[in-house]
Amino acid sequence: MPDEKLLQSRRDALKCLAYGGAGTLFVLSGGVFAPLDLAVAAADKEGMVRAGTPLFVQISDTHIGFNKEANPDVNGTLNQTIDLVNGMARQPALIIHTGDITHLSKPAEFDLAQQLLSRLRTTEIHTVPGEHDTTDAAMTEYFSRFGKASGNKGYYSFDHAGVHFIGLVNVMQFKPGGLGTLGTEQLDWVAADLKGRTDSTPIVVFAHMPLWSIYEPWGWGTGDAELLTNRLRRFGSVTVLNGHIHQIVQKVEGNMTFHTARSTAYPQPLAGVGPGPGPLKAPPDELAAMLGVTSVSVVKHPRSLAMSDMTLARS
Repeated sequence: MPDEKLLQSRRDALKCLAYGGAGTLFVLSGGVFAPLDLAVAAADKEGMVRAGTPLFVQISDTHIGFNKEANPDVNGTLNQTIDLVNGMARQPALIIHTGDITHLSKPAEFDLAQQLLSRLRTTEIHTVPGEHDTTDAAMTEYFSRFGKASGNKGYYSFDHAGVHFIGLVNVMQFKPGGLGTLGTEQLDWVAADLKGRTDSTPIVVFAHMPLWSIYEPWGWGTGDAELLTNRLRRFGSVTVLNGHIHQIVQKVEGNMTFHTARSTAYPQPLAGVGPGPGPLKAPPDELAAMLGVTSVSVVKHPRSLAMSDMTLARS
């Protein structure tokens, strides 16, 4: 007989992962991150106007090439995701993919991923690599397709609509179960990149592995992330976006908001539930509520960022 406590833990984990299946709008103002049910927001036309036009949509952990029991059709769920984004009443200006585009870094997987992502109506796509994107011996497959923006370094920055974006790479020294690493060279580059930026500039930082410690025993964090966050504390609005753990986890620290995204491929267990991280098989009728994307908008009054988490259950 299965252990009843383990079964209950699994049921609780699935319920938690499915939370927000109807969508939740997260409004950041004055360092406070407040949830608002999307059904309520949709009925409040003035509230939706205040939320503004979507600035970008975050897609993460598409894992093209994965075909195990947790989701044997990751191509299909990515296509559903693309349909969800393309069907948004207001199209985002940018798409940000926070890594694990592919599952095994194979050329055919990258080719297929590019083909599928080309269906997005928003053509400006910014990416950072996940550990699954850099498993080829020479680590060239990702960079040959997505490395131009960063000069093949993996990290880079750009500005859009008054927001400064910083894409970082913390998987180049990845070891299973180990923490992510930014490294001295990249941290020095961030310091130089931020020099001269005013404190009122909204900052969005995106990388694959969480840039704060969520659960170190499973490697859900970045060992030298505090050196990064120390450089960001002076800014009035900082949003840090990650993937890797395939579920929504959030933290607010002063004016810094940390947020991990759902995968479009498969869920993972809650931290510490079960023997370790990895694909979590969910009941077929619950899977769609555990997969999805994050939409981020600019709020003008007061100027800040708002997040809306959407699941495939809404498509």
